[in-house]
Amino acid sequence: MTHRPTHEPLRPVRPHPVDTGRTDWDGSTPEPAAVDPAVLAALLHRHGWHRRGGAPGRYGRWTPPGPGGTTSLLVPDNRAFPDSDDLLVEALLALSRSGTPSAREILISLAVPSDEIRWSRDLPAGPAGTAPWTAEEQLRSAARRVLLAGALATRARAGYHGARHRRAAAASLANVLVGPASGGRLLTAFVPVTTGRPLAVRLHQALFAAREAVDYRRATGAPDAFDSAVAAGVSHELTEALVALVQGTEGARIAVAWAPAVGVPENCAAPAEPVEFSPGDLPALREAGARYLRAEPSVPVRLTGTVVRMRRTGPRGAGTVRLRVLAGADVPHVRITLDEEAYRIAGHAHLVGLPVRVLGRLESRGGFRRLTGACEVVPVQVDDAERDRLLKALQENVDVFGEACGGE
Repeated sequence: MTHRPTHEPLRPVRPHPVDTGRTDWDGSTPEPAAVDPAVLAALLHRHGWHRRGGAPGRYGRWTPPGPGGTTSLLVPDNRAFPDSDDLLVEALLALSRSGTPSAREILISLAVPSDEIRWSRDLPAGPAGTAPWTAEEQLRSAARRVLLAGALATRARAGYHGARHRRAAAASLANVLVGPASGGRLLTAFVPVTTGRPLAVRLHQALFAAREAVDYRRATGAPDAFDSAVAAGVSHELTEALVALVQGTEGARIAVAWAPAVGVPENCAAPAEPVEFSPGDLPALREAGARYLRAEPSVPVRLTGTVVRMRRTGPRGAGTVRLRVLAGADVPHVRITLDEEAYRIAGHAHLVGLPVRVLGRLESRGGFRRLTGACEVVPVQVDDAERDRLLKALQENVDVFGEACGGE
């Protein structure tokens, strides 16, 4: 067993995936002047609050869903009356102090106008209605995969994305806010309209297309509907995410609710009904995922990248090179097998701090991380500042010299 010396500083801890996203809401109550009373009323109605009387045309009295609710809000219908602002201040304060689970979600939607994406799962009931402690983690993981599949579909329509566009898709989720996963059964994500409306629209369309394709497969035995569903955003990544969501449950639903402050996007339903998947859909979803994986073709590309790793079994002959891609394909790295001459050119370019350009086919097998048929390997001239940066990176990874020469 090894022990860390007490005088050494602790290494930085990699953040939990849930904590890496930047949020635009700090938990404070929204400013009353920025709240539209009609939007507040629409959000209360969406989350199951009940309007029980009030002066028509002036204000309404809203009570939370379920028995025993103690919170009562007076919400003005508009700002036409002198006491409207006072009523809004009191209503927002009451929401911030309410123990009703939906109160926090309403405040988030007011502070950051967002489309809401809700996941709900029917889990087998445990003793006294409990659920396995892993259920919440499984729900969060599956929900993130669903969102990532939607984000990938906004960048390209493909049956299998692999590593393509993954960095940009993951970055687009940074501003998504998330609520608690209630016992692994319920989870709500808030997708800001200003940055995430295309994601919510594409996911909405893809979910309905996946549902229709599954129904067609189960009714006719033919998987052809999944081919046309690619145009709506269905992919291997989405089908695998749905499998992860439904597996181990008695059914799961995903619903998209549009931000009332912005309205319903063009060609989308209002209100959007939840899309439901059951354990009986799993064989069709798995079959579609495998079909997408097999059918996605390789892509001809001309890549520019910097050599970050070189390896071959001896001092001569062919070898394997790993490139950090700078241009030509939206993947972070690729592996290439080069003949002796091309390997030598790549090694020399690496030693002098130059990237290389190479022509080949990006293979779908392995997630578009391998380039085959590589040819026309040539160094690429860069400006002095970029060359100095590349040389500095080389000095920081000096172990690659041994590999470039054939050592381990």
